[in-house]
Amino acid sequence: MTNLHIKQDSLVLPPQVVRERQQAAQRRKLWFYLALFGVALVAPLAVYPIFLMKLLCFALFACAFNLLLGYAGLLSFGHAAFFATGGYITGYLLSEYSGLGTELGILAGTLASAVLGLLFGLLAIRRQGIYFAMITLALAQLVFFIFVQAPFTGGENGLQGVPRGQLLGLFDLNDNMTLYYFVLAVFIGGFAVIQRTIHSPYGQVLKAIRENEPRAISLGYNVDAHKLLAFVISATLTGLAGSTKTVVFQLASLTDAHWHMSGEVILMTLLGGVGTVLGPVVGASVVVTLQSYLSNGPLGEWVHVILGVIFVTCVLLFRVGIVGWVLKLAKRNF
Repeated sequence: MTNLHIKQDSLVLPPQVVRERQQAAQRRKLWFYLALFGVALVAPLAVYPIFLMKLLCFALFACAFNLLLGYAGLLSFGHAAFFATGGYITGYLLSEYSGLGTELGILAGTLASAVLGLLFGLLAIRRQGIYFAMITLALAQLVFFIFVQAPFTGGENGLQGVPRGQLLGLFDLNDNMTLYYFVLAVFIGGFAVIQRTIHSPYGQVLKAIRENEPRAISLGYNVDAHKLLAFVISATLTGLAGSTKTVVFQLASLTDAHWHMSGEVILMTLLGGVGTVLGPVVGASVVVTLQSYLSNGPLGEWVHVILGVIFVTCVLLFRVGIVGWVLKLAKRNF
């Protein structure tokens, strides 16, 4: 028995060693993000900027959704409503008010999505599991039919020819390279908000609620308030992604509000890895790349079938997603 206690005590590392290891891990993470940032800066020199901007918009969309699903444990089938709301509000304001700055149009669309997220959250957060998912789906379909009938949305034709305008009255966003770096800055800002939220005390409470909600309640946390805040943050960043996408493509359409869009962001998140920081970015990159290349080839009509097969395969074989599988492999071998 004494030998057993000695062996167990020997496995306990001194606090200084633990701190050094944590600092080393933080430095490795910092260098990794700096490398990704360097690649993003030079990427438009080798890849079509419009494609990269689409990828960044959907990556932010997936990251915002992952904040809700991966860290709060709430599966929403209605995030397309926030994505489309941001796009339509931004598109309408930039089209009708030519003197309005692009940054103000995007801000207005983002705030509109935040308000809609608050309304959705107040109604849906009272339920859990499949009931929560069905309520968000029903509310999103209601928003979809409003966009179909509303005069300012252009109906099935959508809002076309949305002007990109200028940023702060100084930078012409009609230039694809200028617009790309603006979209990259928007993505980095949104990603930083998600990172800070996840690693804050509030983020730790969200994880506790996801793992064991009754225990979090017994500890005195206002679970509904924490969930509602997570829902609003996720909806706000989703609206930011939708607003930015409208500026990039100069188009806001019903496709962004359809329930298929909610399904696509779920696919991106699950494919990359739920509950991982970079998983949604990887998942969005894979899905957007496949859609882009397959739609221009002979398999264009089979895009959704192929994505469905990939989704089923991922759920059956890679339940932790691409990034989750890589992390598990790295921990096992290193």
